[in-house]
Amino acid sequence: MVVSDLAIDVRGLRKSYGAVEAVRGIDFAVARGEVFGLLGPNGAGKTSTVEILEGYRQRSGGDVTVLGKDPARRERDLRARMGIVLQSSGIYRHLSVRETLTHWARIYPAPREVEEVIALAGLESKAAERTRRLSGGQLRRLDFALALIGDPELIFLDEPTTGFDPAARRAAWETVRALRGLGKTILLTTHYLDEAEALADRVAIIKDGRILVEGRPDELGGEGTTGRYRVSYVERGETVARETDDPTALLNELTSAALARGERLERLRVTQPSLEDVYLELTADEQVGDADADRDQAVVGG
Repeated sequence: MVVSDLAIDVRGLRKSYGAVEAVRGIDFAVARGEVFGLLGPNGAGKTSTVEILEGYRQRSGGDVTVLGKDPARRERDLRARMGIVLQSSGIYRHLSVRETLTHWARIYPAPREVEEVIALAGLESKAAERTRRLSGGQLRRLDFALALIGDPELIFLDEPTTGFDPAARRAAWETVRALRGLGKTILLTTHYLDEAEALADRVAIIKDGRILVEGRPDELGGEGTTGRYRVSYVERGETVARETDDPTALLNELTSAALARGERLERLRVTQPSLEDVYLELTADEQVGDADADRDQAVVGG
């Protein structure tokens, strides 16, 4: 992948808060038009990483480029090309949904149509409603709409569906897929592993400020786990499960032995660990409370 194909390029990124190192020399790249998921428990370093990419925090070391520019310089051109959904945000409570989006659209050089964004966010029935009367889920949809109004090339979605009911989450997923179809690049952080599996082209799992594993969600099964494949079957009324790196050889062994005995292997299944299995195993020892948790009260600079 050549540099011109990259929306984000991170090399040796480090971030310290006093004596505590929250991000410890991580490397990753995000291709243009890709949905990239950054996963990890609270305190793992993902929020610090994303805020550095957005230009809200200064890095302690390493090289970072976002859309070909250094986000630390906070250039107006770069900020106009990015959309951001923060974990929480403030909105003018006396304005309607339509008025809020119309107001923010004026900031950007080439915004999307307000009514189109309202539809993308699923807020058609609330377009004239004052924001103070919106539910938590509806406010989150408005956050989503505000990130889209500038028609950005790169969109940061930090826990974008928190507070959504199942139907709203699915609608948001369709919006993300539609944006990818338009060629937008998306960096997604989420605690919902099914969301990462459904949306991300690739994911990275971060813990203690280091990336433990990176790849396509359907390829991560087996990386960092005790076995790539799980072979299970019922024998004499009991379920037997074995893990192996070579399911072909194990199946040959099991089926040959069963045929020699004149028996059948009931409910024979071959599965790989899911993204959730990999995530839980890799982050099982995580102790909440490192630098990201310590700095939760910090005010993000605008």
